[in-house]
Amino acid sequence: MASATQFINCRQCVSGSLISAPLTIDSKGFIIPNFPLSENTQIIDLENAIISPGFLELQINGALGFHFAHYSDPASYQAGVNKLAKYLPKTGVTGFYPTVPTVSSSVFKQVLPFLKPTENPGSASVLGAHVEGPFLAPSKKGAHDAANMHIPASSTLENIYGEKNLRESIKVLTMAPELPGALDHIAQLTKQYEVRVSMGHSAADYKQGNDGMKAGANLITHTFNAMNPLHHREPGLAGLISDPSPPYFSLIADAIHLHPRIVGIAYRSSPSHCILITDSIELSGLPDGTYPGHAQIPFNQFKEGNKVTIENTNTLIGTCIGLDECIRNLMAWAEIPIQEAVRCVTENVADAMGLKDRGRLEVGKRGDFVVLGVDGVVKETWILGKKGTSGD
Repeated sequence: MASATQFINCRQCVSGSLISAPLTIDSKGFIIPNFPLSENTQIIDLENAIISPGFLELQINGALGFHFAHYSDPASYQAGVNKLAKYLPKTGVTGFYPTVPTVSSSVFKQVLPFLKPTENPGSASVLGAHVEGPFLAPSKKGAHDAANMHIPASSTLENIYGEKNLRESIKVLTMAPELPGALDHIAQLTKQYEVRVSMGHSAADYKQGNDGMKAGANLITHTFNAMNPLHHREPGLAGLISDPSPPYFSLIADAIHLHPRIVGIAYRSSPSHCILITDSIELSGLPDGTYPGHAQIPFNQFKEGNKVTIENTNTLIGTCIGLDECIRNLMAWAEIPIQEAVRCVTENVADAMGLKDRGRLEVGKRGDFVVLGVDGVVKETWILGKKGTSGD
């Protein structure tokens, strides 16, 4: 067995630039210095390919027919999580935050123990849960169930999620900062539980968004969607993205949730704080066609390409885009090369979430990387220095 593997003839995506340098990964799957090399180091020639750190997905609701909010029994739920983790490297994703929308407290407590950070060989890492609700503005509920929404001032975090889940499973939580008691919850989440707070599904004005950041929030969820529009006299949450010290902000670059020009404008407002997400639903990865609804969507669902609507209507349910396609869209819409676009699914996510072990191709970090064409097409995904699923 080789003591290390050195990848040569590769161009690494580093902070928006392409750097020609080898990448060396030890037998445990972590990046080590390129020199000196032990005698039994395996050499792999990548033939001038572009390599990026493994992609990090901050918001995904499901895929392959499985939704993180739908629980029937422990075995089938765990199998669903594992199936997604095995599937996602096809799109270049090596770590993800399974997202649970607004559900009852009992459902949160059923599913969250299965979403704490975990590793399986050859699979994307489960990085912990992204909880989207229930502290959201009913006027900006989108597809969320208003019947399960709560006012922060009248509900404790522990009662809603369970203290153990706050400590072990939840890593990011979307909340409307203007709700009564929200600022206290934001402060408690960030200081006591070290949970990142993202502002979204919110009718907050610009000042209320600023107050949320002062309380500890450092993200905005699917910017422009489920919030007040940017207005020349009242910029709202979206106005924060061009501040001198902006929050990190996520965008759904699918041409369904946002116009391509808006994506370009938002990216250029702060390339170092822009994050691409899919926010994809459970029909992602499935063939086009009609599918049955579920508890949240009690109608047949019609999937055509990335777009899912209620059957025989134009009512949007969600998107099925992959994170690799979001990158290619950003490249086209902002007119930027692949090395700049991948920051929005690697370094920026790691910085927003305080991840120390991934997001950059640096000594000491995980040997997770994606081999890419200049067009942003995923050719190979490597996890801990081992070749995983091909993107072909």
